Amino acid sequence: MSASYQHILADVDDGIMQITLNRPEKLNAYTATMGAELAAAFDAADTDDAVRVVLVTGAGRGFCAGADMSAGADAFDTTSAAGSVSFGDVSQGRPARSGGSGMVGAVFECRKPSIAAFNGAAVGVGLTLTLPMDIRIAADAARFGFVFARRGLVPEAGSAWFLPRLVGLPQALRWCLDGALFTAEEALRGGLVSEVVAADALLPRARAIARSIADNTAPISVAITRQMLWRLSAESSPYAALKVDGALAMALGATADVREGVSAFLEKRPPAFPGHVSSDMPKGYPWWED
Repeated sequence: MSASYQHILADVDDGIMQITLNRPEKLNAYTATMGAELAAAFDAADTDDAVRVVLVTGAGRGFCAGADMSAGADAFDTTSAAGSVSFGDVSQGRPARSGGSGMVGAVFECRKPSIAAFNGAAVGVGLTLTLPMDIRIAADAARFGFVFARRGLVPEAGSAWFLPRLVGLPQALRWCLDGALFTAEEALRGGLVSEVVAADALLPRARAIARSIADNTAPISVAITRQMLWRLSAESSPYAALKVDGALAMALGATADVREGVSAFLEKRPPAFPGHVSSDMPKGYPWWED
């Protein structure tokens, strides 16, 4: 299955939706259209039980070079026609879920796990758009940069919330206050990516991670787990997590998914979980809306 977009490609094959940022002649520079299309693709993944994992990469030699600055000095002025091409309102027509609209809300609220595979440079919004994703790996030649202060801007796409949670406040401050480019190895040391591999191994490795998730885990369990980790890890004590995980564990304990997971383990065979994210989420989810 594939959908038709202008600035991205999105194809589903054997449980994996691969989204490719597709403006290679511009190093996949970000536009409002790209943001809207990313939101639409993640929304589609969220409701499609055929999708188990979303994998995002870039076409050509770059991942995303940041905002499209072909308008020159007015590239970030959204009051101008030229500036709105990159940062116009991409949330129009998309209902907010749990208060999150637009691209960031679509990625964060998606019930399917996501992997960013950095095939090349990821700068500015080209990097921050990946922070709500769950796993990030990089080709060894990839370069990164939170360059906003060097353009007179501030970090956007919720990155002042996401980045310190991922890498810690000292590392986030170091990268954002300086705004310099840094290597894949520095990204690995700082915790921004979990693996660095050779360029020709990047997509096979990303797909292997996706395949392991798709083949071995229960879709409902994964959907709940990613929201628990994102939402509960910042609580000031463990009691909020204990309240949520206990109720959800009991709700799931009597389900066909758990029976299948235990049976598959005992019988030493791959599991075939019957639960569907679209229709079988347990009572108590989403707990943050109660």
